[in-house]
Amino acid sequence: MPEGAVSASVSLDRLFELAEVLGSMMERGVAAHGLTRARAGLLWALFHDGPMTQRALAGQLGVTPRNVTGLIDALEADGLVARTPHPADRRATLVSLTESGRALTAGLREGRDELAVELFGDMPAAQLAAIYDGLETVITRLRTIDQASR
Repeated sequence: MPEGAVSASVSLDRLFELAEVLGSMMERGVAAHGLTRARAGLLWALFHDGPMTQRALAGQLGVTPRNVTGLIDALEADGLVARTPHPADRRATLVSLTESGRALTAGLREGRDELAVELFGDMPAAQLAAIYDGLETVITRLRTIDQASR
């Protein structure tokens, strides 16, 4: 391999390492708030997209409606989400963040924003753009490979 050249295998190894480090940090970060990654993901979806039905949440999170019910039950018991009747569909229930849920999720976002500044704050714009562009390409290709394998 020519000097400075990086192989596809080495690049993939670095992505695996990145996934492990980020995953570990996420686990510790959400655990510090008494959450699992699955529960935090549900809160995050509601934080970004607002109230939605349990079926919509299941689809967005890529889990079964039964799994969503369990997650919502636990989050509701902790006072982080609330279920209310759907205004237009009497068979459906809307799930939304409570004030405590919004505050917790906003705190998680602040932590994420602080990490972003720590990682990328002093990086030159061209380097940051190159990282972004490279990751966009990798994510698009991974989604294509994932869809083809289903």
